[in-house]
Amino acid sequence: GGLAMAMAMEFEVLDHPKLCFGEGPRWHDGSLHVVDMYGDEAVYKVESEGMGEVTEVVKVPGQPSGTGWLPDGRMIVVSMKTRKVLAFDGRTLSTHADLGDLAAGEANDMVVDGTGRAYVGNFGFDLFSLGSLLQKVKYYAFLALFAITSRPFTSLVPGTADLVCLSPDGKARKVAAGLLFPNGMVITPDGGTLIVAETLGARLTAFDILEADGGLASRRVWAKLPWGATADGICLDSAGGVWVASPTTKECLRVEEGGRVTHRVRTS
Repeated sequence: GGLAMAMAMEFEVLDHPKLCFGEGPRWHDGSLHVVDMYGDEAVYKVESEGMGEVTEVVKVPGQPSGTGWLPDGRMIVVSMKTRKVLAFDGRTLSTHADLGDLAAGEANDMVVDGTGRAYVGNFGFDLFSLGSLLQKVKYYAFLALFAITSRPFTSLVPGTADLVCLSPDGKARKVAAGLLFPNGMVITPDGGTLIVAETLGARLTAFDILEADGGLASRRVWAKLPWGATADGICLDSAGGVWVASPTTKECLRVEEGGRVTHRVRTS
């Protein structure tokens, strides 16, 4: 039991003038790839040696988010505002999938498995315009109550999101519904479990991945986050713990299944 503080760990901070709002870090072929969501709207590659040279891979129209790679080597990247997933072959961008009506809000993060199958989330509602008066009232009430109580009043979330599965050739279909702002996602090494960060639910939710077609089953809460914390980006470590970036508490948490927090690393 107890909380282990990450005092013995080593950290490097990537602070580069090219990056305005770094999001969606992914390791691929020995380099770190990260998107600049609000600055140049591009994907960048950071050479691993000393976290040194930062080079632009490709600009992404419509604000980039999650990235991944297909078995043929092409990178795919979410274009949030267009609600599309684009493919980059090293020279040109093309549409890999159009989420269309499957995304009720801007497209968000994505995870891609070894076969090229991708899972894509979305906000679930129009976060920036909050179309109706009711949506505005509910969302601002949600934020106010979270600030006061440090707990999510999920009935006040203005809308829920579907999770979309893309086949390797880009065909899109809904595989889960009712998620509260799905954000970062990971797939366990055996390919059998998808874990999703539900930002406005302050929890991690797990699904079994059906081998036949990538459908999802056996939805369950993998971990509830401690008071005040929310889940944005996540990653899975070699021991099976999930590292969670929590913007509301300005820290990264390591969480085990069931909700035990083993490490907390302050980011400011």
